[in-house]
Amino acid sequence: MPANKKKRTLSDANLLLLITIVVFFVMYISAVVFLGSGFRKAQMFFNILDANAGLVITACGMSLVMITQGIDISIGGVVRLVCMSCAVNLELQNGTPFTAFLIAMGIGLAFGVVQGFLVAYLEIQPFIVSLAGMYFAKGLTTIIHTNPISVTNEAFKALRKIEFVLPGLGYYNKKGTYINTTIELGSVVAIVVVILMFLMLRYTKFGRNFYAVGGNKQSALMLGINVKRTKFMSHLICSLLAGFGGFVYFVHIGSAATSNANGMEMNAIASSIIGGTLLTGGVGNVIGTLFGVLSLNTIQNIVSSIGLDDAWWTDITIAGMLCLFLIIQSVVMSRTKKK
Repeated sequence: MPANKKKRTLSDANLLLLITIVVFFVMYISAVVFLGSGFRKAQMFFNILDANAGLVITACGMSLVMITQGIDISIGGVVRLVCMSCAVNLELQNGTPFTAFLIAMGIGLAFGVVQGFLVAYLEIQPFIVSLAGMYFAKGLTTIIHTNPISVTNEAFKALRKIEFVLPGLGYYNKKGTYINTTIELGSVVAIVVVILMFLMLRYTKFGRNFYAVGGNKQSALMLGINVKRTKFMSHLICSLLAGFGGFVYFVHIGSAATSNANGMEMNAIASSIIGGTLLTGGVGNVIGTLFGVLSLNTIQNIVSSIGLDDAWWTDITIAGMLCLFLIIQSVVMSRTKKK
């Protein structure tokens, strides 16, 4: 790849990231100014992060697969299967949070190995493979247990209560009592995952291989990159993060049902696109994915705050936001094509 083209691609990627961050802050500041005291409390921001920590982790995996020109729509089903499997282990089999975590990672590993092999080595389209994986995970969830399970395991309940106080960000309620602003353990874990993924993708040869394969597979082969292994690893990591994110999601909600994580795969794709990851591959940033998740859920809170509680208003707003970012991506990347 010529040096000037590489430099240009990186510049476009950074521009897309900057646009995502700016749009998020403009949107959130507007909500703070115009929509009352709810958004003015720091706890509102951290509540959004707490509720979507699992999505942040799974969306990072989705971004990685999309960077290599792939897709994985099975992650919502994997998260659902993780929730039910962990709930059954904790509530009906006297398991511990550690055994539940091992089950979650085992499920992610199994899906990653099978789907990664089918996509990378048998060269089956990732959409078809992950579609089959999605249906398999949903069906297996129902086989394991059909009724909702609310977990009462004491060790698990103690894990759910872990949170960290953020000094200086609290507020006084109407009675004059000072309320601390807190962040859940899952959110801290999600931020750590984003940072580690960012460092891996940006500063390691292993991470740069994903961009090379997504940008131009033939050029990657000429550079001596094992394209099949790289694609396999992208699906493996994505499924592992789906298992991990599913466990974080499960800890947050504290229960399991066959409807868990409904549509999470679509939210992960939307968050990745909003965050600057291209469906055509080769460009993406997990920092942008984090802000994509925050933007997606901030707009949902804004729509709800102005009284549009019907589900279709949220869907319409998200669709409009997604189209806006697709147009922005098209305009930004067209500059490179003109060169």
